[in-house]
Amino acid sequence: MDLAPDEGRRRTRRRSGFATRAETAREMAAVLDGELRGVYENRRVTVASFLREWLVLQKVRLAPNTYAGYATCVERDLIPAFGHRRLLDLRPKHIDDWITAQLDAGRGKVTVYRAASTLRNALNAAVRSWRLRYNPAKHSVPPKPRAAERTCWTPDEAAAFLRHGSEQYADQLTDLFEVMLGTGMRRGEALALHWTDIHLMDRKLYVRWTLAAIDNGKLTLGQPKTPASRAWISLSPIVTAALQRQAAIQMNAHPDGRLEGLVFSKPDGTPLRPQWALDQLRASAPPNSDSRRSACTTCATPPPAS
Repeated sequence: MDLAPDEGRRRTRRRSGFATRAETAREMAAVLDGELRGVYENRRVTVASFLREWLVLQKVRLAPNTYAGYATCVERDLIPAFGHRRLLDLRPKHIDDWITAQLDAGRGKVTVYRAASTLRNALNAAVRSWRLRYNPAKHSVPPKPRAAERTCWTPDEAAAFLRHGSEQYADQLTDLFEVMLGTGMRRGEALALHWTDIHLMDRKLYVRWTLAAIDNGKLTLGQPKTPASRAWISLSPIVTAALQRQAAIQMNAHPDGRLEGLVFSKPDGTPLRPQWALDQLRASAPPNSDSRRSACTTCATPPPAS
């Protein structure tokens, strides 16, 4: 079948394998209509094949942990629910019915929202690439569940936490919690902190990396969560003292007396696992304290020395 010339050159599209003449005629009509409108809707593409193709494109532009979350959502939820359908046959009713069934079955609202939102994002890409005329998930995504309100620890609560933790855990963990409390750094940012990014004489550090565990498995160093996170942070005397303690420990461990690698790590220099650090933080909360409250001190007054 001849298509419209491209830069004066003849173009031909060939397709085969149709079961009947009527199916061939429908495909030819779809191709001609797509040429006219700039949209080519391939009836052979299933939702499953499209989603996997979309994932390949996302892998090059997303952080590894974010991509892993998308891939899990696609393989665990979206393909079992919609993968057998042809992409052109997917309708809002199919998506609405699935969302209702998931919520009725007791699935968490956040989980369902993430799955539906991922499907909407993927189908938006199909519309942008002129493979769909409209996005059937555009109006089907439920409202994003509101996160529970979080409150910061007061300086007294932070001090009580540090005193209690220092009685149970090694100096490294106490100093790690001190740095997190005193700077407001995210857990992954504190665990990815390198000595080359710390300037103790100037009492400041630079947030350059974040540590993440992909599906709680492979550890990876990447860019901080937001561009604004790549910033200089001033260090209070308490945080400076915690880092100085860690510097003394590591300098004693290195015969050449040089500070290298991660500030907080295992004895062999490998990173601490983020989930393990979080478990220790929760376990070290003082008795009768609300462990759900945020340990991030965004308030102006730093916690007192423990």
